[in-house]
Amino acid sequence: MLQTLVHYFLHFVAIVYIAWLVDRRNWKQAYLILLATMLVDLDHLVATPIFDPDRCGIGYHPLHSEMAIIVYLFGSIIVKHRILRLIFIGLLFHMLTDFIDCLWSFSKCSECYYSSEIYKLKEFWTN
Repeated sequence: MLQTLVHYFLHFVAIVYIAWLVDRRNWKQAYLILLATMLVDLDHLVATPIFDPDRCGIGYHPLHSEMAIIVYLFGSIIVKHRILRLIFIGLLFHMLTDFIDCLWSFSKCSECYYSSEIYKLKEFWTN
C-alpha cells in the first residue's frame, strides 16, 4: 500500500515541484506537460499481461528500455527548446520513479529481481 502511494505521489504530485523549479512563471503549463509524459506508459499495452504487479517495467517495456532512458537523459541535457526539454525531464523522472518502484519490489521479491531486465543488464555489464 505504501509503495503504491509513494509511486503515484512521485508520478502526480512531485512533478508539481519540478514544474515550479523549471518555470516558476508558467508552472501550471509545465505541470501539464510533465503530466502528459505519463503517456509513456502506453507501451504497457504491448506487454502480456498488460499489468503484472511483480514485473519491473524498466528494461521490459519499449519506452522504458535502456536505450530510451539514454535518449531521455541526453535530451534533457542537450535539447534547448523549453517544451521539448521539459518533456525529456518528465520522461526521465518517470523512469526514476519506476526504478524506485522496482527497487522496492525487489526488496520484497528476490525472484522478481532475478527475472528482471535490470538484473540481466547488470549481468551483461559485469561479465
